Amino acid sequence: MTVSKNWQIMPKDLFAMGPIVPVLVIEKVEDALPIAEALLKANINVLEVTLRTPAALDVISAIAKELPEAIIGSGTVTNRAQLQQSYDAGAKFAISPGLTKDLLQAGNEGEIALIPGISSISELMDGADYGYDHLKFFPAEASGGVKAIKSIGGPFPDIKFCPTGGINLNNVRDYLALSNVKCCGGSWLVTNEAVQNKNWHEITKLANEAIDYIK
Repeated sequence: MTVSKNWQIMPKDLFAMGPIVPVLVIEKVEDALPIAEALLKANINVLEVTLRTPAALDVISAIAKELPEAIIGSGTVTNRAQLQQSYDAGAKFAISPGLTKDLLQAGNEGEIALIPGISSISELMDGADYGYDHLKFFPAEASGGVKAIKSIGGPFPDIKFCPTGGINLNNVRDYLALSNVKCCGGSWLVTNEAVQNKNWHEITKLANEAIDYIK
């Protein structure tokens, strides 16, 4: 089933905007803009704020309003209601850890790009049935990592991935070397220590190091 999607940004363009998508778990709204600004200074402008904290939707809203140059999205979206809440908050895309048929349908009907998460070929086939060809592979390392994604590329050469989960400087280049991987999600750019100490310069430093290393 391929549905005409009325999305603001298409996943193909989103995946091409940079090799790393920071996965952000932000507890306090006051930290939202400094974290986003620190990443923007390193020319990382696609940001995923996970819906794992009570502040998440307010964080997305603050970044969307104050930093229009940021491509802000929501992560850990698991149902239709959260997809709508993400759009209402100003998110330009949504990423899910897994998929249900109702969520896939909601994505097709929605205003913002949905990147469904998969960890098996059966889930990939469900996503493809609904017209999705850009997927999150999660949890990447625990689900077979580079070898698994490389193997999936054989029967499904048109599916592109953003693997997330267990990815860091030690393995990110191995993932990005795969033809079916366009970007990687990572939480290591924004450490709890840097946020607690409000050391925003450290976030920019880690982000610059990562980009330089990938090049």
